[in-house]
Amino acid sequence: MACEGRAVGAASGELVTIGEFARLSRLSAKALRRYDELGLLRPALVDPVNGYRYYDPAQVEGARLVAWLRRIGMPLSRIGRIVALDAGAAAVEIRAYWARVEAETAARRDLAMYLVDHLSAEGGAMSRIPGNTGSTGKAGGTSKAGGTGGVEGTGSRAGRGSSGSGVPGGSGVLGGPVAVPLAIRCAALTDTGAVRTTNQDAAFAGPRLLAVADGFGEGGAEASAAAIEALKPTAWGGGDGALSAADLLNALEDTADSASRAVRDAVAPCADPDGSGTTLTAMLWTGSRLGLVHIGDSRAYLLRGGELFRITHDHSLVQSMIDDGSLSREEAASHPGRALLLKALVGEARSAPVAVACRPDVRLREVLAGDRYLLCSDGLSAVVDEAELRAAVITAEVPEAAVRRLVGLAHAAGGPDNVACVVADVVVAAEE
Repeated sequence: MACEGRAVGAASGELVTIGEFARLSRLSAKALRRYDELGLLRPALVDPVNGYRYYDPAQVEGARLVAWLRRIGMPLSRIGRIVALDAGAAAVEIRAYWARVEAETAARRDLAMYLVDHLSAEGGAMSRIPGNTGSTGKAGGTSKAGGTGGVEGTGSRAGRGSSGSGVPGGSGVLGGPVAVPLAIRCAALTDTGAVRTTNQDAAFAGPRLLAVADGFGEGGAEASAAAIEALKPTAWGGGDGALSAADLLNALEDTADSASRAVRDAVAPCADPDGSGTTLTAMLWTGSRLGLVHIGDSRAYLLRGGELFRITHDHSLVQSMIDDGSLSREEAASHPGRALLLKALVGEARSAPVAVACRPDVRLREVLAGDRYLLCSDGLSAVVDEAELRAAVITAEVPEAAVRRLVGLAHAAGGPDNVACVVADVVVAAEE
């Protein structure tokens, strides 16, 4: 073989040089050498004397797939797994990866918007200080989506119902502590269901913390319990109701990381730690604000003004398909991959990029007296439609009655899974 610039023959057909293959695949020769070293794209033949690489033109499609995956920002380690799959399985993996990217981008966008609003409000306040010559910030509150209209009092819950759009409050943050002291009145209930023999769901309801977690795998029960335990007020210093919005956001980030570590520790003794974990949906109360921590497909709903709004977004493959229009909500109910999670708290130490991708979403939410919150695992939401949820949440006079009614609805629907639910009312502290 005289030089690398010539094609050579082989039993499998005509091979081409690395330079020609780079032209065909739209990858540089440098990238091809790197992918060879990493095992992503091996040459068909390497000259044992001079080390020149030769490729089969049939490898072009695989090489282009590597190039396209790099273009969307996929890490090389994940690309290595995908190129080894058949086309159908590879498509599922790529969809799952991109859904996770979009979820993380949405979380960063919400944080960016919070920072814009928070700093704009601070700038507006500073501009009103005598002698301050700085530029003026955006005036007014920082709520993003009509959180002030049509709210009923604590005792009344009747009215027209809807769900899923126009969520009040969004990730908005109150500009300061509420004028009237508020408190939480709540109840929690878990149930094994009619089919399962063990209960891996966990729930907690207290004056400072509301939480549900849905464990899975060999260590699922330990994982769900550990995640909630890590969020209890003694763990995050929630006894002081005077936390600022910025301090609460930092506390949420810290407790979300604590929950991740607690789950890893809890499932470490399992034979397959990576296959055990939990979802987590929790709300932390400081006396003036609610902080939301969410990962997985457990859910949180808000009942306000007689309307039920879902305030969390499922981190699941089916939800990502609904989002991109490839699956309807009706089709999602029977989709074979409806239990596949894109994000959850799981065992096993992870690389930094994966650990960040699996971090729970955190939000700050405004609260109003009369709000009622429902947190539940998919053992309830997957078998009881939102119209029935709304009816049960509205008609129950107190949270204790609501959680019993909701578990009863899950049983009436066959009880195929464990159930966990929390119902909480925001009330004027004097009434509580």
